[in-house]
Amino acid sequence: MNVSPAKENILKRIREALAHTTPMPFPQSEKNQAIYPAPYQEPEIEFAEQFTKLQGKFIYCINRQELAFQFASLVRKQDWSPIYCAEQRFIDLLGEPLADRLTTTDLAGCQVSVTGCEYLVARTGSIVLSSAQQQGRTASVYAPIHICIAFVDQLVEDIKDALAAAREKHGSQFPSLLTLATGPSRTADIEKTLVVGVHGPKEVYLFLVES
Repeated sequence: MNVSPAKENILKRIREALAHTTPMPFPQSEKNQAIYPAPYQEPEIEFAEQFTKLQGKFIYCINRQELAFQFASLVRKQDWSPIYCAEQRFIDLLGEPLADRLTTTDLAGCQVSVTGCEYLVARTGSIVLSSAQQQGRTASVYAPIHICIAFVDQLVEDIKDALAAAREKHGSQFPSLLTLATGPSRTADIEKTLVVGVHGPKEVYLFLVES
């Protein structure tokens, strides 16, 4: 195959250029610095602030006993029934005083759903959920009110930390769905008017348990 002198000259210049690396013109602009500054406060406080800014309702519990008390008090105050909960660990923890209100079936007929989560992202106030959880994909979005129960050791600083932790936790069995719930469902598609609860729960509660 004959190559014209002009084309050969161009290819020669390309080969010469590739043989010598070109320094990055702005070395401080790529991957050497964090995009977001490190938080200046405890991750529990950072998450609570961001979560409540998004109209989430945050309840802090010092231990599991306080969780059971606070949860039962909230349910009775709001008079919620029935409440869907598929995770046996939460049923065991919350169920005794609320046995007549909790159910593991008929999510479609429930006013409230209770789930756990994979992680909590402090910077954005997001709840990370996955299809690998016992409640599956629908429990956190189907009922009008979503209550999530999480523990302090599930807090991470940023979304990338949650993804890295999920990869380490699940390995080759990575869930088919990983989603971030950031406050109640909302949309402003129609005339730029904010409407809450269109594509998911209109209220989201987060119980954070210290131990």
